Order: sequence, then structure tokens, then C-alpha cells
Amino acid sequence: MSRSGELWPEASASAEVVITAYTDGGSRGNPGPAGFGVHIEDAQGKTLAQLSEYVGRKTNNFAEYSGLLGALNFALEQGYGRLKVVSDSELMVKQIKGQYRVQSPELRPLYEEAKRRIARLERFEIHHVLREKNRHADRLANEAMDRGTGRTPPASGSAPSAREFKGFVKGGVVHFLEGELPDGVFVRITPERK
Repeated sequence: MSRSGELWPEASASAEVVITAYTDGGSRGNPGPAGFGVHIEDAQGKTLAQLSEYVGRKTNNFAEYSGLLGALNFALEQGYGRLKVVSDSELMVKQIKGQYRVQSPELRPLYEEAKRRIARLERFEIHHVLREKNRHADRLANEAMDRGTGRTPPASGSAPSAREFKGFVKGGVVHFLEGELPDGVFVRITPERK
């Protein structure tokens, strides 16, 4: 049943959410190197756990569902019967609420497993937020993707290191004279000074 954006397998008006899981997933390239992050807090806002896992070369939506499954798994394994999930994936949130159908064959098994785990909880809520309100989970997802691609994130407050590659642009495509960039790297192209 749905009541103001919440799913209640066994609704109870006095039931209080015990833990909140902020989940995020990302993919560099979509599909590309993918990972998820989950930041879990108790009712007072104290951090209970931080999950961060690389899931391989997958889509962004696969990574988002992997984060949801990680949060559900934590709640069930740790004996929490009441879980609130906060995600910046509008697609996943609306699919879990039954507002969108799951048409992707890749996502269908993840969706079905999530619904099985949700059914085992006493109370479950899921809400969509903008990315800015999901910073902890976003950071954890990026750390997972960095680990999976062999990149180490820069120290807090320091600028990322820059490497120079020589190449040329032809027909709108960048061609490197030597080497190649790993997936998920952002580039800035500057004209060579003559």
C-alpha cells in the first residue's frame, strides 16, 4: 500500500523508523565502471554503517538497485525491522513504489529481490531527493568506482592531479598519439600554442 510516498507491508500508525539509509549508485560511461554507496544512520542521526562496493561494468540503474539491496541486506542482517531509504534515483524510487514498470531485463531480478527483502521488514519507506541532499552516499559510490578502476581519490581539499596527453581532433573526435584514457576520466582540451 502507498501512503504519502511510503510502502507499508504491515502498517502501524505508531511505528517509528529506526534507521535511515541514504543510497546512491553510479556508472562512469553507463555502462561502465559502476559502484554504490550507502550511508546508514539511526533515528538520532548517528552513523551506523557506510557501505561502498564496486559492482563491475554495469549501468547506473544497476548500481542504484545494488545500493538499495545493500541497505536492505544491512537492515535484515542487523535485525532492524524498520527502514527508511533516501535515494536520488527517481526511476528506482518510482519503480519500487509501483508508479513505474520495470521493463529492463537487467533490472527485473534486482527489483524482484528488493521486493522480497522489503516484504520481510515490519515497515519500509522510500523517498526521492535531489543529489545535493545525498552527498554521503554519492561520495561512497564514487570511492567504490575509484577503487574498481584503480584510481585513488585525491586527499581532502587537494586538487586532482592533471596529466598531459598529446593528440589531435578530427571530425569532432579526439585522437591520442600515444596511450589511452581509462573510463570515467574527464578531460579538458586546450589548443597547442604555436
